[in-house]
Amino acid sequence: MSEQHADEHETSAVLDTAHLGDIRGAFGTIRQHDSDVRRSWPARLLTLLAIMGPGLIVMVGDNDAGGVATYSQAGQNFGLSLLWTLPLLIPVLVVNQEMVVRLGAVTGVGHARLINERFGRFWGAFSVGDLFILNFLTIATEFIGVSLALRYFGVSQYVSVPIAAVALVAMTATGSFRRWERFMFVFIAVNFLVIPLAVLSHPAPGPFLHGLTVPGVRGGFTSTSVLLIIAIVGTTVAPWQLFFQQSNIVDKRITPRWIGYERADTVIGSLITVLAAALLMGVVAAAFQGTPLAGHFTDAGGVASGLHRLVGRAAGTLFAVVLLNASVIGAAAVTLSTSYAFGDVFGAHHSLHRSWREAKFFYGAFTATVAVAAGMVIIPGAPLGLITTGVQALAGVLLPSATVFLLLLCNDSEVLGPWVNRTWLNVVASAIVSVLLMMSLVLMVTTLFPSIDVTALSALLGGVLLVASLVGAVVLVRNRARRPPRPVVPPERKANWRMPPLNLLERPAWSRGRLIGMYGLRVYLVLAVLLLLVKAVQLGLHGHH
Repeated sequence: MSEQHADEHETSAVLDTAHLGDIRGAFGTIRQHDSDVRRSWPARLLTLLAIMGPGLIVMVGDNDAGGVATYSQAGQNFGLSLLWTLPLLIPVLVVNQEMVVRLGAVTGVGHARLINERFGRFWGAFSVGDLFILNFLTIATEFIGVSLALRYFGVSQYVSVPIAAVALVAMTATGSFRRWERFMFVFIAVNFLVIPLAVLSHPAPGPFLHGLTVPGVRGGFTSTSVLLIIAIVGTTVAPWQLFFQQSNIVDKRITPRWIGYERADTVIGSLITVLAAALLMGVVAAAFQGTPLAGHFTDAGGVASGLHRLVGRAAGTLFAVVLLNASVIGAAAVTLSTSYAFGDVFGAHHSLHRSWREAKFFYGAFTATVAVAAGMVIIPGAPLGLITTGVQALAGVLLPSATVFLLLLCNDSEVLGPWVNRTWLNVVASAIVSVLLMMSLVLMVTTLFPSIDVTALSALLGGVLLVASLVGAVVLVRNRARRPPRPVVPPERKANWRMPPLNLLERPAWSRGRLIGMYGLRVYLVLAVLLLLVKAVQLGLHGHH
């Protein structure tokens, strides 16, 4: 048996030996070669508890400082009229992150390394470069959250931000994956303070349910409301999540046998995230409705003070604690996704199972990122609220390219073998990418032509999207008819299938059409980001006059 497993290590793609061994979760241990079938519900529940973590952490970490600010802004400026966007994000979250679950468990390597090795250094630099810029800005917004939350309690940002930065590094660099995961579960528990907060400001159930189920925007679709919708999408489904969850699954040593449990972890996490987001939006909408503060969002600190004035001290305090908690768990997850990607790209040790001495580069990158982002926030006079919304919208604009790479990897049979995407999943994921691209296109056009009718533009682009989808469906059906059926793989073999070392795999050949499409996407994204900057500056100047 042991020889077989020694061979298995040599024939897998795992880079860091710390990624092999027993699963040591916050709530239990599963032995590396455990192949028992869990038939009873108690046994399944215990297994789920041991495996649970990456999905919950990535989802709750997603309701970070930028998330809290964005949902609050939607509630304060648009009431309950943007609530409907949140339930629509559950399938987006689950579809995207489920693909990542399979990639992590089956390949044993991180997202950045897969992109580098399968598509070459140019595309690797493009996707990881996007990630680093976006992550750095996102981490800065987490420290903005820390400074605003503790300013509410009268603590200067020159004290709060450095203390939070030191605490983050101390929590992460303990050399124990289990200890780190337990810290994260404490933050996940604090996230539930949104429930007593909702009890205090009690949004009316009727309008709340109406907002959740009936699409519309108070004041109609405008360039500003589209920017906020893209920010809601970008803060709820962010590119860093793909990199974080895949690497965290690898680091937790989850293998294909446990994919079902990790899927459950991901679904539970997405439901908790969307519930918390909806409650926050509802709380702020109920508190500010009909007051002079409605429609005048400044930043999350302003929301805490407003809740204090309008609902009472307890509501302001709870909101500030929720914001602080969101900032810390967000910073922990986003910074880790950066360090994991660095380890992937540079081939250095990158595991929470390792001590600082064994993984200097990994923890060094983590510490440097935290220090620089925290330092940037302390600069006097920075427009904190604007930076926060801009970063979330940037995440929404960059998401389609991250999802395209994800789709390509999940259809690569050399990488995933019997675990490649089913056709229906590709259809759903392609529809998600198309809608995201359409939204960012609306933002681009409305930035260039502010007086354009956004509803008519959206209808036109929706029609184009529908025609393109029909053409795509015809092509898909014809291609499927030509392709031989996939061989059926026995369940036991599928449960043990791992990707071979990456240097043994053939690099996928790209058709001319795919190359043109990818370069087109790249050019489009550069333009979209530039126009997003223009829009943010316009809003900043408009806000100061």
